[in-house]
Amino acid sequence: MKKIILQIHCKDQPAIIASVTNFISEHKGNIVYIDQHVDREQNIFFMRIESEFEMFSMDNFTSNFKTVLAETFKMKWRIYNAEDQPKMAIFVSKYDHCLYDLLGRYRSGELHCDLPFIISNHIDLKPIADNFNVPFYHIPVTQDTKIDAEKQQLELLKAHQVDFIVLARYMQIVSGKLIDLYKNKIINIHHSFLPAFIGAKPYHSALKRGVKIIGATSHYITEELDAGPIIEQDVARVSHTYSIKDLITKGRDLEKIVLATAIKHHINRKVMVYNNKTVIFY
Repeated sequence: MKKIILQIHCKDQPAIIASVTNFISEHKGNIVYIDQHVDREQNIFFMRIESEFEMFSMDNFTSNFKTVLAETFKMKWRIYNAEDQPKMAIFVSKYDHCLYDLLGRYRSGELHCDLPFIISNHIDLKPIADNFNVPFYHIPVTQDTKIDAEKQQLELLKAHQVDFIVLARYMQIVSGKLIDLYKNKIINIHHSFLPAFIGAKPYHSALKRGVKIIGATSHYITEELDAGPIIEQDVARVSHTYSIKDLITKGRDLEKIVLATAIKHHINRKVMVYNNKTVIFY
């Protein structure tokens, strides 16, 4: 049994759903999931379909779909083998909470992906990688070594055919070159105080203001810092009784959950990006 995932978007118009589902039926496919959304402001149609086939030729299906449907409706579309496991690289610095969480989920089989290596600009978290038997590459980044460091990163990413990157609290600005190569494939996590509480100690600033809600945001990165398409967010209520330690602990718990959820959405092909926004099919 072969399972495929189709992502489609195009101008909204009559008969798209009927045409696609009939096409799958004619190719002896069984639809096990289907969802769609229409952006009324932009008049754009989005759809995600999972289908199973007893007999399946990817080349034949792709060629016919392009000719019969994609060209007719002027679709932008992608097709995936649901069994394929994308390769994920993790970039970290010194904070360990997201790394521990992701490695635990990876080891338990919760993340349907391969993890060829971890990259860090510090050596501090190498023992964690060693404990989980994941290769760890220490690539320092300074003003003088930034170009060479990026070259080493790109060589590793290419050699291991990495599909997407996770910045698990990687405290370095990623270059435009890397962003272009991995457009909508670099996932970041940060606290949701931005831009209200910027700087090195956002939780300290938030505590002084007496915030009542804290949160975390996971998004694809763009060259505009922290302004990329949002994949997942969550919040938690706090009160005047919280210490700075309490805020940081609660915030890090949110960061772990939000980042892991965003990664699972990406791995499972549930995210569609359009005009710096995302459509998430749950």
